[in-house]
Amino acid sequence: MKKIEDYVRSIPDFPEEGVIFRDVTSVLQDAEGLQLAIDSMEHLLDGTEVDVVCGTESRGFIFGVPIAYNMHKAFVPIRKKGKLPCETVAMHYDLEYGSAEIEMHRDSIRPGQKVVIVDDLIATGGTIEASIKLIEGLGGIVTKVIFLMELAGLHGRDRLKGYNVASVICYDGK
Repeated sequence: MKKIEDYVRSIPDFPEEGVIFRDVTSVLQDAEGLQLAIDSMEHLLDGTEVDVVCGTESRGFIFGVPIAYNMHKAFVPIRKKGKLPCETVAMHYDLEYGSAEIEMHRDSIRPGQKVVIVDDLIATGGTIEASIKLIEGLGGIVTKVIFLMELAGLHGRDRLKGYNVASVICYDGK
């Protein structure tokens, strides 16, 4: 049986020299790889209390929705600014190569709800740190944060100290 690492395509020197880009599309394009990824991520949630699964745009949607469906939980999207139609809360944050702003509907999380955040990759941790602030600002309790892949060399976990963080694959570099 193949491991999830066997489905991830590694592209050297992208987006810049010295960086190895870990391509999640090669996982998505293979039925066995996709199933293994979702099952592996869901397994990271064994024993975790959860009322709501949140996923960040856009690959957090890809993995978060089937996990929420399998667990019979609600799914809440965390989107780029300007994409949601109702009243929102927003958070500005810095990225590895710039800055961004994310939003979620103001009524998407109720106080006291236990929330799991799902994304495909943790690099610097900025997107998830901002997501946590939004969720907690609405009164939610982040019980776990899960990723398919982690780039340990970018130290994203440092920004998420105090939270239960897990990844299926951990790469040492950037």
